[in-house]
Amino acid sequence: MSEEILVNITPMETRVAVVENGVLQEVYIERTAAKGIAGNIYKGKVVRVLPGMQAAFVDIGLERASFIHASDIVALDEEGMERKTDELDIRSLVREGQAVIAQVIKDPIGTKGARLTTHLSVPSRYLVYMPHTSHIGVSQRIDDEQERDRLRQLVKRCVLAEGLEGEGGFIIRTAAEGAGEEELLSDIRFFKRLWLALQRKMKERKEPAIIYEDLPLHMRTIRDLVRPNVEKISIDSQENYQSVKAFSVDYIPELSSRIECYSGARPIFDLYNIEDELQRALGRKVPLKSGGYLIIDQTEAMTTIDVNTGGFVGHRNLEETIFKTNLEAATSLARQIRVRNLGGIIIIDFIDMKDGEHRRQVHRVLEKAMAQDHAKSTITGVSELGLVEMTRKRTRESLEHVLCESCPVCDGRGSLKSPETVCYEIFREILREARAYENNQLLVRASQEVVDRLLDEESASVADLEEFIGKTIQFQVELMYNQEQFDVVLL
Repeated sequence: MSEEILVNITPMETRVAVVENGVLQEVYIERTAAKGIAGNIYKGKVVRVLPGMQAAFVDIGLERASFIHASDIVALDEEGMERKTDELDIRSLVREGQAVIAQVIKDPIGTKGARLTTHLSVPSRYLVYMPHTSHIGVSQRIDDEQERDRLRQLVKRCVLAEGLEGEGGFIIRTAAEGAGEEELLSDIRFFKRLWLALQRKMKERKEPAIIYEDLPLHMRTIRDLVRPNVEKISIDSQENYQSVKAFSVDYIPELSSRIECYSGARPIFDLYNIEDELQRALGRKVPLKSGGYLIIDQTEAMTTIDVNTGGFVGHRNLEETIFKTNLEAATSLARQIRVRNLGGIIIIDFIDMKDGEHRRQVHRVLEKAMAQDHAKSTITGVSELGLVEMTRKRTRESLEHVLCESCPVCDGRGSLKSPETVCYEIFREILREARAYENNQLLVRASQEVVDRLLDEESASVADLEEFIGKTIQFQVELMYNQEQFDVVLL
C-alpha cells in the first residue's frame, strides 16, 4: 500500500497528515503556543514526595508540577549505569528539594501534569540511545530473525569501533531494517557528540531547566514516520522545505528525492479532503459503507465504540448481516482510533454474534488493522458481555482535546435541559421569591425558547401560579441567555 505524507505549516501551527491510498490514516498537530514536550529532558526539582502513591511531584518549569512514579526512577551505580534493585520505596529513591534529570513520557493531558521517567532515551533515524544501560534491543516490528541478528551484531561492532562499549545501550528502530554499517555508525557518532553536550548542560544549568528538546513536528515526521512504502512527502512551506531537505541530506540521504515543495493553488489539505475528514473525526457518528454506523464517545475514564447495523439489511440472514457489519466496523474503527488519536482504555461493543468462528474472524481483522498503528495497543478477546476491550498507549492529547474545548452552555455534558424542565425550575424559583418578599410583581428573564413555552404550553400553569401567589408575573426574552439560564427579578 502506498503512503503519502502531507505537511501543512503556518506560523501558528504545523499539521501532518498520513494518507494511505488517498484515505487519511493519521494526523498530527503541533501549535506554536502549546508545543508538545514528550521526549524533552529536564533538570527538575522534587517538590513533594507521596509515599502513599509511591510517587513524587517534580517542578520542571511548567505551569503544573510533573508526576513520576517509583517504577520510573532508575537506580544508578558508580559508573552511571542502571543497577537492578527491588527497592520501590519512593522515600529511598528521591527526597524533597533534590535535583533530578528526567524525561517527559506523556504530555500534560487535561488537568494532569506531565508524566516523567529517569529512564532516559534519545532517538535518531535508525537508533534510540539509552545512556544508562548496556542493552541492545531490536524493534518488534522487524520480524525476520536473521535481520534482527544482523542488525544487533552490526551495532555491537559499531559501538566497539567508536569506543563506546559500556557507555550506553541502543534500541534498533524499525527504520533500520536493511540499513548498512555506515548509516548505523553515523547515528552512533551523532549520539556520542550529543550526550557529551547534554552532560555539560546537566552540570552547568540550575533547576528547573530544559536539557534536551526534541525536534519540531515537521522534522520528527521525517525521522519517525517515513517508512519504505512512503512515496512522497509534500511540504507547503518553501522555507521549511529547505530545512527539511537539508536535514534529510545530512541524516537520511535516501529520502531526499521523495521530499517535494508543494506550491499548488489549492491548500495542501484539500488534495485528499483532509479538512472534511478532520471535521468528521470530531463527530460521534461514523457512517459505514454498508449502511451501518459507529457511535464513538470519549469520556475521562475510557472511550466506548458502539457498532450498529443501521440501514444495512443484508441479503441472506441476520447472522450474516451482523458478521459483515462487524467486519467492516473493525477496519473502520481502527482507522478512527488512529485519526482521532484515542488512547487509554477503549471498549468496543460489536453487534452480538452467535457463531464462534465469526467472533474469531472479527477479532483477527481488528488485530490486523491495529497492527499498522504507531502506538502500542493490546486487544483482549470477546468478554462475557460480548465486548472487546483494548488499551492503546496515550502519549499526547486526542484530536478532540487538541481542537475543541468543553461547551460553555452544557459544560461538557453533551445535552441541555429541555425548555419544559427549565420552566418548572422557574416556577419553583417564583414560589421561593414570592414567599421571601412582599411585592406585587415578578419579572422572569429567560431565553426565547423558554419564554415561548411559558406563554404557550405552560400559560395555564402560569395563570394558576399567579392566582396562588397573588402576584403578577411578566416575561422578557434575553437574546444572550442560553436555554438553561434565567433570572426571577422583583419589580
